[in-house]
Amino acid sequence: MRRDWTRDELIAALNLYYKIPFGKITHNHQMIIELAGLIGRTPSAVSLKLGNFARLDPTLQKRNIVGMSHGSKTDSEIWLEFFNNMDDLAYQSELILAKYKDEPLAKSAGISVDDLPKEGKEREAIVKIRVNQAFFRKTILASYENKCCITGISTPELLVSSHIIPWAVDKKNRMNPCNGLCLNALHDRAFDKGLITVTPEHLVRISQRLKQEKIAYHSFFEPYENKKIDLPQRFSPQAEFFKWHNQRVFEKQRS
Repeated sequence: MRRDWTRDELIAALNLYYKIPFGKITHNHQMIIELAGLIGRTPSAVSLKLGNFARLDPTLQKRNIVGMSHGSKTDSEIWLEFFNNMDDLAYQSELILAKYKDEPLAKSAGISVDDLPKEGKEREAIVKIRVNQAFFRKTILASYENKCCITGISTPELLVSSHIIPWAVDKKNRMNPCNGLCLNALHDRAFDKGLITVTPEHLVRISQRLKQEKIAYHSFFEPYENKKIDLPQRFSPQAEFFKWHNQRVFEKQRS
């Protein structure tokens, strides 16, 4: 007998939609197999559900990429509820996954809480921030297929989910995956400090100050100057965010 998807199951599936590279959404993906086991569905059913979400994704529609041709009204409602509310999606979905796993939230989400107070509002607020930051990292790395968009480095320990407009500056777009880049730690630091930038045309620019550091420039930055970054299949970074970074961060380092 066919069983309708519950709200919690759909939110858990939407969580997974953001964490798997679009081209790897198949029934034999390990993360899909694991979620299927948790919610009592087949891997094929979970894979199809992620395909249903893909058909609703405007970041794919802009590239004329389509998901499954059919889906339920509830799929659309869940998508619309959370597409512009990623803060709530990240936290609510991780709570749901922790429940399915029968694990503490911190363990399920893979965050550290050893340095936090044992209880209280401060702890709750910081836990939510860390849960959301971990979700953002997984989303960005999945979007860029776990490769630095400038250098192609794919060592996970060296990759950073970098905000174009910083977390502290733009609360509205903190969790927006179109405000993220996958960078290696060195180029992330350089981007954060305005020593490099990316133009709205997706070209890498390097500051004059960094060019004066001959060894660093020639070894780690010159090969990528004026080269296009590798763009993700979905959640392509928005030009307006790059304009902000060019004008508000990079311009300060140009001379």
